[in-house]
Amino acid sequence: MSDVLSQLTQILEERKQAADADSSYVASLHKKGLSKILEKVGEEAVETIIAAKDAQHSGDNSDVIYETADLWFHSLVMLSHLGEDASAVLNELARRFDMSGLEEKASRNK
Repeated sequence: MSDVLSQLTQILEERKQAADADSSYVASLHKKGLSKILEKVGEEAVETIIAAKDAQHSGDNSDVIYETADLWFHSLVMLSHLGEDASAVLNELARRFDMSGLEEKASRNK
């Protein structure tokens, strides 16, 4: 699974650095700036929530998987725009392995 994230990270960086905004969706998002990227992350989050609610009733998870992929993709574009990538998130998740969710939440700075 991390191979997919690694490949996607590389493609996102290439398109951020060298692609033409007229021919690359990722380049066009970077050109429009962080606010547009965040708008897309928010839009995809809402679509994911709606798809999850629909999936609970229908028993069909295909739309929630599709929307989650869009959400992850746009979140990765956001991270790229901020100079980060999927490895930073994976490292944070790995850091949390030996800690309960309640313990992790209590350890956050308030």
